[in-house]
Amino acid sequence: MNSQVVGRLMSTGAALFLALGSAGCATGMAGSTGGGANSASKTIHSTPDVYPAIGPYSQIVQAGRTYYISGVLPLNKAGTAMAGTTIEEQTRAVLDHIGVKLRSQGMTYDNVVMSHVYMKDLNEFAAMNKVYGEYFKTQAPARATVEVARVPRDAKIEIAVIAHK
Repeated sequence: MNSQVVGRLMSTGAALFLALGSAGCATGMAGSTGGGANSASKTIHSTPDVYPAIGPYSQIVQAGRTYYISGVLPLNKAGTAMAGTTIEEQTRAVLDHIGVKLRSQGMTYDNVVMSHVYMKDLNEFAAMNKVYGEYFKTQAPARATVEVARVPRDAKIEIAVIAHK
């Protein structure tokens, strides 16, 4: 394709993008903070029954009927010490904290539709997976599990979930 054709395609695409974006703004869909059905608003939740957020993030963000639970570490309730030393103990602590957060919003593990598992060592996957299966007995959520170079606080595991009510 020559540069004139590419330029016309880009201009047409930009015009279409601007037109659609304007239409979305006109109907209250793009960037609205109102409370309507098409609202893009979000609500921040937290529970005092789990350690407080460590840094500039929210424990739970609700957008419509979807809840995003930030990465959970295996910390004690005060957030000052690691809960457990083995992958089994740490996985159990993380999933217990997630359960507390879910219940604080009137949900259970059955509401979880996606989980993101970050592990220090994938050689411990089988042990983690055994504990994980104790919490997600039926209709397990979609899941991505990755090994990372380092987990905050030098934990062995961190899990973030998305739930739908």
